[in-house]
Amino acid sequence: MTIYLKKFGTLLSGRMLGKEAFSAFLPSLKDVKDSEKIEVDFEGVDVFSPSWGDEFLLSLLEKFGDRVVLKNTKNPSVKSTLEFLERINKIKFNRN
Repeated sequence: MTIYLKKFGTLLSGRMLGKEAFSAFLPSLKDVKDSEKIEVDFEGVDVFSPSWGDEFLLSLLEKFGDRVVLKNTKNPSVKSTLEFLERINKIKFNRN
């Protein structure tokens, strides 16, 4: 399954909006097979804040663990936020 984050907007900011985005997407995740990867695609995202990422990405990691793979993470905002989240949460995201 691929999650295209641009469907939530190009400016992903705010803890509450990240939480709402994850809650809105949660029903789509119920049919994910045990061996299926969850690809999170950042293409088209201009701004990605740590608070939004914390609510959305960490909730995905909690549910699917190392099956979560991040794509198109070269945007400076995305890259720095991911590095920040890895550092403060002592985790490492899988990236394509």
